[in-house]
Amino acid sequence: MGIIGTLFDIKPFAVHDGPGIRTTLFFKGCPLRCAWCHNPEGFSPLPHLVIRPERCIACRECFSACPEHTPVMETTLHPTCRLCGACVEACPAEARELAGRTVTVEEVMAQVLKDRPFYEDSGGGVTFSGGEPLAQPEFLLSLLSACGKEQIHRAVDTSGHAPRSVIADVAAKTDLFLFDLKHMDSKAHQRLTGVENGRILSNLSYLATKGAGLTIRIPLIPGFNDNNNHMAQVGRFLTGLATIPTVHLLPYHSYQKRKYALFNIPCALPEPDEATDRRPLEAAAQLEGMGLEVVIGG
Repeated sequence: MGIIGTLFDIKPFAVHDGPGIRTTLFFKGCPLRCAWCHNPEGFSPLPHLVIRPERCIACRECFSACPEHTPVMETTLHPTCRLCGACVEACPAEARELAGRTVTVEEVMAQVLKDRPFYEDSGGGVTFSGGEPLAQPEFLLSLLSACGKEQIHRAVDTSGHAPRSVIADVAAKTDLFLFDLKHMDSKAHQRLTGVENGRILSNLSYLATKGAGLTIRIPLIPGFNDNNNHMAQVGRFLTGLATIPTVHLLPYHSYQKRKYALFNIPCALPEPDEATDRRPLEAAAQLEGMGLEVVIGG
């Protein structure tokens, strides 16, 4: 068997994850725990079973399908579950889903190559997202190499929190980094993401020095990083880089709250209001005034 990794989704026809029409691969596992993360199913590096009790019709097909012959309960995960997915396949109501699966590079590339005509027509390619793709470096590097051999454009959507050696290896095989910049203050960054930002900012400076393709993506989170003072810090840092990147401001929404409820993860995100809706325009004007090229949206 070749090199394997764990994904929780493959999304074809993606239009917000880099230029053109793309196939986005969502890697399992992330060292950050951002309070606003849209993909909490990407936190853990391991697959896990998702159960939607509201869909359950109590047909007991999950019980019949379980190879362990254990009393799999309709709306809770049994402690002896092996995550084989048999109950998922058996459920007629789609109340069960296996979030994450182990795949080979060859299996992923078979899917990627099916979408090649869309890349060629639109200037698109493949985006490696997550989770955090840099958390599975061997799998990521193998996929980057495989896409490179097929002359498919490669974008890596990353928090930048990885060893410098991984960053350097990935940069040699990547056409574009979609680099998330969440907060300039290390303590604030750690409070809402779980890690300090020193490594992240250092890696971003390194990539700019090396002339890597860079797009900075800033999620605007009310009360965390959307104020004028923080935007000024962002602007000063980015305009001081060796290569000044384009900035994409990502407007805030709270759609992900339903995912947090599904995974039983506490979520205290605020609801958007009129002031929240105005912030992307205000932040864009501020950064443009500092000499940066700014796009609102992915």
